[in-house]
Amino acid sequence: MIDRLARILFSPGTGTGPTCVSLLSALARLVFASVLLHFFWGSFATKIDGFGLSAGAYIQILPRAFDAAGYDPTAIAWPLRLVVLLGTAAEFTLPLLVVLGLATRPAALGMIGFIVVMSLTDIYGHGVGRAVIGLPFDADPYGKILDQRLLWVFTLAVPMLLGGGALSVDAAVSRWFGMRRGRLRAA
Repeated sequence: MIDRLARILFSPGTGTGPTCVSLLSALARLVFASVLLHFFWGSFATKIDGFGLSAGAYIQILPRAFDAAGYDPTAIAWPLRLVVLLGTAAEFTLPLLVVLGLATRPAALGMIGFIVVMSLTDIYGHGVGRAVIGLPFDADPYGKILDQRLLWVFTLAVPMLLGGGALSVDAAVSRWFGMRRGRLRAA
């Protein structure tokens, strides 16, 4: 009895079976939905004006280039306008994919990349101050850039590494394709 308890308490491999992996991935996606889905979709909403991009999209994504263009989107080179369009689309699409567990690994990786770019834009494009940036291990959990976004990335790293798990659209798609392959082989 004591040996079993010691193995449960101190074994690094305890609870790493398929059920645990699926549960951990589902919980990470649920936490992401609870904490960040509305944040990203709210930010997406500020970038849309009817069926097109608003000035807010350019101000948020390319603050210095938009200022240099005299706040005229048509004065921005087309590759940069494409960056704003794709970034805006990603801000809506990637969180949805993560929450649904559809293309979970690439969607979570894309969200991590999005957060890195967003953070660098805040630091270098918007010039936020040192107090807002924060430092790791500075005993100040209110630094919005490094502290908060490190937690966001960790939350996304779980489904990126583990996949969507059994409670995901990925699992349903995988089962469907598995059934289809089985039918095709039998024919």
